[in-house]
Amino acid sequence: MRARYPAYHNAPVAPFGDPDARLLIVGLAPGAHGANRTGRPFTGDAAGELLYRALHAAGLATRPVSTSVDDGLGLLGCRISNAVKCLPPANKPTTREVDRCNGLLALELGELGPGAVVLALGGIAHRAVLVAFGLRLSAHRFGHDELHALPNGRILLDSYHCSRYNTQTGRLTEEMFIAVIARAKALACGD
Repeated sequence: MRARYPAYHNAPVAPFGDPDARLLIVGLAPGAHGANRTGRPFTGDAAGELLYRALHAAGLATRPVSTSVDDGLGLLGCRISNAVKCLPPANKPTTREVDRCNGLLALELGELGPGAVVLALGGIAHRAVLVAFGLRLSAHRFGHDELHALPNGRILLDSYHCSRYNTQTGRLTEEMFIAVIARAKALACGD
């Protein structure tokens, strides 16, 4: 990808947002022409368009659109990361890649205080969070808008990923996604 698109970020994509957030949103991996291009999670692709609109609607983002790392957008009380930090081959992370990056995710999760909320976007992110906490996968089945208890009073909330595929097939509507973001905010703020 670097040879074909030398102007792209083409490097690990760091988390973005409030370092003291009570809500951490975990996606899959940088998109080929989104975060891999821009260097910011969910920036410059269709999934990011829906995510930032929903965050803005919930009062968690200062703007509804993220176009570049220097566009002035800020996150309020939340942070965004990915289970895999680099663009995976075929734009879909394998279990091996997720496991290889899991130590980085575990460090990020360890920085969350008691009662914090982790919103996993998709089954791969859900699995990565459970592995990072050393929890049994079979005891915590993925399901849209499902809650799971994590150590130290933290909470895992699942959502279907906000990918173009999920929205175009109707598996995830914008209303469903806005509702799960609002629920994550309410849980993180103790509402």
